[in-house]
Amino acid sequence: MLSDRFGRSIEYLRISVTDRCDLRCTYCLPKGFKGFEEPQDWLTFDEITRLVAAFARLGTSRIRLTGGEPLLRRNLPELAGRIAALPGIRDLSLSTNATRLDRYAPALKAAGVSRINVSLDSLDREQMKSITGHDSLPKIMAGLMAGKAAGFAPIKINMVAMRGVNDAAIDDMVAFCIEQDFVLRLIETMPMGATGRDTGFLDLGPIQERLQQKFNLQAQALELGGGPARYLTTADGSASIGFITPMSQHFCATCNRVRLAVDGTLYLCLGQEEKFEFRPLLRDGASDAELEAAIRLAIELKPQKHEFREQPTKVVRFMSQTGG
Repeated sequence: MLSDRFGRSIEYLRISVTDRCDLRCTYCLPKGFKGFEEPQDWLTFDEITRLVAAFARLGTSRIRLTGGEPLLRRNLPELAGRIAALPGIRDLSLSTNATRLDRYAPALKAAGVSRINVSLDSLDREQMKSITGHDSLPKIMAGLMAGKAAGFAPIKINMVAMRGVNDAAIDDMVAFCIEQDFVLRLIETMPMGATGRDTGFLDLGPIQERLQQKFNLQAQALELGGGPARYLTTADGSASIGFITPMSQHFCATCNRVRLAVDGTLYLCLGQEEKFEFRPLLRDGASDAELEAAIRLAIELKPQKHEFREQPTKVVRFMSQTGG
């Protein structure tokens, strides 16, 4: 198993296949930003597959395709199929805003994607228009229903909780997810770049206590997936709600993931600047053994914890540059 110097097993690799997005969520992409990576600097499908295979040989078994919006990358189901077929990969999932999911859901499911996470911060059409910069809710809902029809399970809804923006919409989202058999995950904002720092932080601790009483939720012993969410479940076990709290109750001691950006940069922590560049190795003819050695070297750079609270202005890059 691939482990870092603090004894954490790195079993989870998130791969950004593009830094571009068809939405402009206020906490993710700066308004008017145009400094995206050029396509010639993106890792090709061959390069991604080769690097994932090297990670898999070292014990990484969970892969998530992310962005930006990953469904903007042409022929994404082809890449998904190639990754799903690699020895050692036992879980392939996708994070998406779902605006294009109605077109691609069946092909992604057939390619081997088993689970999807959908970003949805409100059920109010005007509120979503304000958050995303587009009249996005109808397309997102169509994508969600297409994903459900295609048989993805579970479908997780990622709702970034923002003070003064959508905090009043949380209860409606809980009820919607219980009704639709979706898993809701409430997420605290992080001060990544100016976009993250300018977003109203909402401590999820009091929210969790209130929802626990209102919806009669109970602590869940088993976690859903390989991520950091702590889950509560309804009394009959039919629905789950997760809380991702990188600020109020961080989970650095059990962090099991690293992020590969579209240009081949491996980021070891959302809240630190440690990184490793794989594109030069891939394009200079590195052998499989050299790639594996480089991965081990990169994982040694993973810091013990983020410093979002101690140094909130430290990370200049924003989320879409890192990979979701």
